[in-house]
Amino acid sequence: MATPDSEPKWYILHTYSGYESMVKDSLLRLIENNNLSDSIVDVKIPTEETIEEKANGKKKVVERKLLPCYVFIKMVYSNQLWYLVTNTRGVTGFVGPQGRPIPMKEDEIRKMRLEDFVVDADFRVGDTVSIDNGPLQGFIGVIKELNDKSQRAKVTVSMLGTSQDVEVEYVQMKTIDAAPAQEN
Repeated sequence: MATPDSEPKWYILHTYSGYESMVKDSLLRLIENNNLSDSIVDVKIPTEETIEEKANGKKKVVERKLLPCYVFIKMVYSNQLWYLVTNTRGVTGFVGPQGRPIPMKEDEIRKMRLEDFVVDADFRVGDTVSIDNGPLQGFIGVIKELNDKSQRAKVTVSMLGTSQDVEVEYVQMKTIDAAPAQEN
């Protein structure tokens, strides 16, 4: 059984299908009505924007849930909060053994983009970087532009024999040490 901890952690809630937004709204009301803002820090439903083509040929940007039936909650775990959260309408329980929550790991939080991780990037325009995760994993490119505010870089990579400019998050890349080879 989890013990109360003073540091808030991310947990996963399972909900009935289609109840995600209602659960999020109910939890936000619960936080406000019971003055729980110090205990429940954040509630999120990760989404992504996709382009759908309609029957008439028009394209439309649609926001989709990355994981239907799941809501993510950042809280300081306690048995009292467990009771309040699991008794919220639409919640079937926490994800974990016997409904007891297990905090998410940092790489899972990053992958779900639940938090903006500030990377103290030591990148410069012209640096050669390797892309270590995401859809472009394994590619090597040269930084063309940096945007510290959005934590993204425009990187030129060679794809199918042509150079392409792609946007890559700082956390997805690392600088390749381009030290010249030693001659013997």
